[in-house]
Amino acid sequence: MAKIGFIGTGIMGQPMAANLQKAGHQLFLSEHHGKAPEALIAAGAVALANPQQVAQEAEFIIVMVPDTPQVDDVLFRADGVAAGLSPNKVVIDMSSISPTATKAFAAKINATGAQYLDAPVSGGEVGAKAGTLSIMIGGEPQTFERALPLFQAMGKNITLVGGNGDGQTAKVANQIIVALNIQAVAEALLFASKNGADPAKVREALMGGFASSKILEVHGERMIKGTFDPGFRINLHQKDLNLALAGAKELGINLPNTAGTQQVFSTCTAIGGGNWDHSALIKGLEHMANFSIRDK
Repeated sequence: MAKIGFIGTGIMGQPMAANLQKAGHQLFLSEHHGKAPEALIAAGAVALANPQQVAQEAEFIIVMVPDTPQVDDVLFRADGVAAGLSPNKVVIDMSSISPTATKAFAAKINATGAQYLDAPVSGGEVGAKAGTLSIMIGGEPQTFERALPLFQAMGKNITLVGGNGDGQTAKVANQIIVALNIQAVAEALLFASKNGADPAKVREALMGGFASSKILEVHGERMIKGTFDPGFRINLHQKDLNLALAGAKELGINLPNTAGTQQVFSTCTAIGGGNWDHSALIKGLEHMANFSIRDK
């Protein structure tokens, strides 16, 4: 059994933490931002006042918060994780944040004698609950091996990509692919519906051919039914594409399709859908076309 600090028990974090509990690990939770979930406390987790106290109690400290500024705050505030570290403890950031910032955070944590892993995930709320997340990890191989039993309690496809920052780079690449595929499915279904075809039947036909994909299966169905409750919120995917475009600018490369998809996400946010599931990207296209595939 490991002593694990878990900071960030939201839509993704709470089921991930619950899976660690089911695997027999002891959890320590921070209440600096709000009350710890009652279900985790009832199962044996210990609530503490701040991230510093969590780091003092735990061998591994997992962070699962929305964006780069929140990770910075949790790690380096006056009563943050860094203030409670000692040598050989392991900080694992499972948020999806900037690869550039991650390298800077890792350098500061590693300088304390602790070790740092960036380990963002893919698979959404469903994967978090089922313990089937894909986990992309950056850090030292020996630190990865120490943390591997924790990752195995939360995920199935677990890959050490490279050094610190490489896990976050892999996650940004993942989000580019997912976003562009969601837009491709949305454009295809909109095209079919506007031409008078039943989008549900078109999707059924495409599922048997080379266009078949998990995105067409899951998000195509949501688009047709209009079920856009999160899931993975569209404003978080928009944030991830911002990371991609900022990184591309740093690298001097052009990502035109990513930029176009980001504009559609922005349209969705502007018409009130920041908290929709990211499959609601189709609503941005429908808004531009003044046509809905669900109004046939």
